Amino acid sequence: MQRRQPTPSTRMKVANITRQTDLDLEVEVADSGPKRGKGLLGRKGLEPGEGLWIIPCEAVHTFFMQFSIDLIYLDRKHRIKKLRSEVPPWRLSACFSAHSVLELAAGTIRNMQVKQGDTLEFRPASFPAEDAS
Repeated sequence: MQRRQPTPSTRMKVANITRQTDLDLEVEVADSGPKRGKGLLGRKGLEPGEGLWIIPCEAVHTFFMQFSIDLIYLDRKHRIKKLRSEVPPWRLSACFSAHSVLELAAGTIRNMQVKQGDTLEFRPASFPAEDAS
């Protein structure tokens, strides 16, 4: 069985255009009902520099999750509306003025230079060429 390769539209690199910095993040895009519904459920954790971008989304929960996460809520123009650090399992979080949310490894926000009001930019991630084997 051939393994399905992600397409550039399913993984995005993130930059902060307000501060002109590359955030060293690569996020998977969850823009369909099934992907949004599953979110990070079933995963053991996130590696530094990886995350999930849920579109559209104005509220998330961490029910049944096994790890804490950081959240960045964005409006339609990708401006940061709200930041939440190290949200533990079994919590709810919302920002009703948001259009999407980035779910990141706990501690990511602390290590990035992002503030409420900053604008983020998303561009397709590049992939290594498929093996010829």
